Amino acid sequence: MQHKVVIFVLALILAALPVLAKKTQITCSGSTTVLPIAQATAEAFMDANPNINISVRGGGSGVGVAALQNGTVQIANSSRPMKAKEVTQAKSKGVNPTPYAIALDGIAMVAHDSNPVSNLTIAQIKSIYTGKIKNWKDLGGPNLPIVVISRDVASGTFEVFNEKALGGAKVGASAQLLASNNAIVTTVADTPGAIGYAGLGYLSSEVKILNVNGITPSDKTVKDGTYPLARKLYMYTNGKAAGDVNKFIAFIQSAAGQKIVKEQGFITLK
Repeated sequence: MQHKVVIFVLALILAALPVLAKKTQITCSGSTTVLPIAQATAEAFMDANPNINISVRGGGSGVGVAALQNGTVQIANSSRPMKAKEVTQAKSKGVNPTPYAIALDGIAMVAHDSNPVSNLTIAQIKSIYTGKIKNWKDLGGPNLPIVVISRDVASGTFEVFNEKALGGAKVGASAQLLASNNAIVTTVADTPGAIGYAGLGYLSSEVKILNVNGITPSDKTVKDGTYPLARKLYMYTNGKAAGDVNKFIAFIQSAAGQKIVKEQGFITLK
């Protein structure tokens, strides 16, 4: 009889193990700009909540938005507001995209460290990226062809840059299109004559940060809106965030989460 009781108790324990071991799974994907914020805050949140597992992937804002529309992620990371047509597409699939601002950012214009040019106007940036200005000598720099580096069309950074700097104009055919902020910064650092753009959290001492319309991208100029290429960074959920997803986003927006945002090189909401 005693053996039967022991076996019965063991069976109960073994049956309960999968339940005890099971973790809540949160999946998010999208913007490569938001990626370091999402990864760093997810690690801190999981340390404090060991029963929750958060999977974070990049791919670009468009990829994250599409994944939310298709119901394959709970959070879409986006470095731009969703477009009206994306919202319409989502709602046609029964998905109601709801935005949560998690940080502020500035899209910084970067050039090779040896470039003496220190400031560009929005009009000059547009002329560079549409192919009208092709040599740095036309901007007060050396007689050196401009190597134009841009993000691919799935990028939210590209979308914001296209709207704020190019006024919707098409990027010239000679531009190199790269898939991430990090790829742009690395390529510009290695290419004399190059120009590119990236989120503030990806900048390094290996590239030169250019002023835009005489304004340096900084905490102050992004928060007060004087820097022309300032923006918000978002997480989107299907409807109002609930449960552990809500807890995670609330953590990012909290003082502790915003401290991590700042540590990653981005700008806090307040």
